[in-house]
Amino acid sequence: MDVRRQADRLVDLGVPELAGTTAEALLGLADGLEGDGVLCVHPSLVPPSRLVPLLRHDGRPGFVVEDMTDLDDFAAIADVGVPDRPLYLLRGVDRGDDLLDWTPDAALPEVRGRGRTPLTISEGISWLLQEPDRLEANRCFMCLGSRRITPRGTDARVPAIWISRGTGRDGRSRRNAPKVGWCWAGNHHTWLGIASASGRSPRPTG
Repeated sequence: MDVRRQADRLVDLGVPELAGTTAEALLGLADGLEGDGVLCVHPSLVPPSRLVPLLRHDGRPGFVVEDMTDLDDFAAIADVGVPDRPLYLLRGVDRGDDLLDWTPDAALPEVRGRGRTPLTISEGISWLLQEPDRLEANRCFMCLGSRRITPRGTDARVPAIWISRGTGRDGRSRRNAPKVGWCWAGNHHTWLGIASASGRSPRPTG
């Protein structure tokens, strides 16, 4: 995907306002990025919880589940090298359909063994902002590149993005809306794959 076209889309979606900057300044943040890849919004520019309402599916805006008020506390795991810049590129993104029904715990070494890197939740959201059609019924995905560290260790929840059925606390008005929630690291989910990428650019230094 063309970098400038993706940057223009972020402007059209209202990302500059969320970042407290101008459209021109946001476009400038993409300078120097070239080649194929998804233009990702670093959480330091806009936290993922604020990007979620920009997601769309079936004309409905995205939302975060009520019991994940700490979404912005989920950070990249140790070996996920997220570039230290407001906008960067994610290369070779795959939804991970072949890993449907794998537990996150089992999938992480498999992804690493393939020479790939799991997506963070900000990257998963950024991908769907550019390509909303990638979110399909029974073909959704987890972002196990993000975990929350607590005083007791790693939080057992893994962020995921799927489509709401409009039941329970979601409410009927949210039926078919993009839903950012979580699953347990040791649980199987037949509708959730493990999203991954071949790499990021520019590569982190240091």
